Amino acid sequence: MLDWPEYGTLLVALLALVHPIGAVPIFLSLTEARPAERRQIGFVAAVAEGVILIACVFVGQALLQAFGIDIPAFRVAGGLLILFAAFAMLHMPDRRTPETPEDGHGSTAQDSVAVVPLAIPILAGPGAISTVIVYAHKSAAVSHYVVICAIIVVVAVSTWAVFRLALILQSLIGPTGMRVFTQIMGLLIAAIAVEFITQGLAEIFPGWH
Repeated sequence: MLDWPEYGTLLVALLALVHPIGAVPIFLSLTEARPAERRQIGFVAAVAEGVILIACVFVGQALLQAFGIDIPAFRVAGGLLILFAAFAMLHMPDRRTPETPEDGHGSTAQDSVAVVPLAIPILAGPGAISTVIVYAHKSAAVSHYVVICAIIVVVAVSTWAVFRLALILQSLIGPTGMRVFTQIMGLLIAAIAVEFITQGLAEIFPGWH
């Protein structure tokens, strides 16, 4: 088990990286043609996001080993990915370009948006996946994995709640509020990314300070 503040950092990091409030505009755009099914699509997207991240907790390290990648190197690479995501949130808050409703006519196309692109890569993107894998490797205790999975469930439930209240949030916060919130989240995950990178470099170069 890690210290509880570290699990708190993981929760904040995942909420910032998944950033369901920032995904509200694209969620509303993708479901504009079928408002009656908006809640169902939001629920499926949140569940798929949780399943993807929980799967990474258990199979992420095995995949790295299969490709001969050690954790310190992955920690540096993951930190860089998270840092790029932070820069995008700070300077390009509207980076997620949604498909227009006309791009997905028919039931199959509309149902699929819950998983792709909503669940992956918009919600469970490279930054969130990297963060989960790095944290999962920090302890082999069963309780450690249980806590991480619980945190992922909390993030998924938060995503579902945000999507359920998407119309209300959009009207209350507005474009400017969403932009400010996105930039604050960008600052938080930038700090977390720097920590990931420095930890990875310290393991790769033990004498490096």
